[in-house]
Amino acid sequence: MDIPCVGAVVFDAEGRILLVRRANPPAQGKWSIPGGRVEQGEDDETAVVRELQEETALVGTVVREVGSLNRDAPGGGVYVIRDFLVSVDGELAPRAGDDASEARWFAPDELPGLDTSEGLVDILVHWGLLDLPR
Repeated sequence: MDIPCVGAVVFDAEGRILLVRRANPPAQGKWSIPGGRVEQGEDDETAVVRELQEETALVGTVVREVGSLNRDAPGGGVYVIRDFLVSVDGELAPRAGDDASEARWFAPDELPGLDTSEGLVDILVHWGLLDLPR
């Protein structure tokens, strides 16, 4: 069974990326982009803006879709994840909420040392969103 999900890729004016520490499975305790399941009757763009606000208290606007991927879900389903580049309007001080235990901005060179969700850094580099020193 496919489970539609979304993720918000958000950068500030300094080029830092917004990450949340996941409070619940999957990837509990790991840093990831804000996101989650699309609710019944919701389109993906609405879902990603909602998830961003629920997890970080930031208000955003979808810029464009950046890519999609599939991940195995517990119980045999498949998370079908569409990630979107989102710009943040107004306040840039994230506050963790909902499924996030922490929310903060990270410089790209900090990411390789973080305990992130599986494949996060690699996919962001692959999509051309991060340029990390080699």
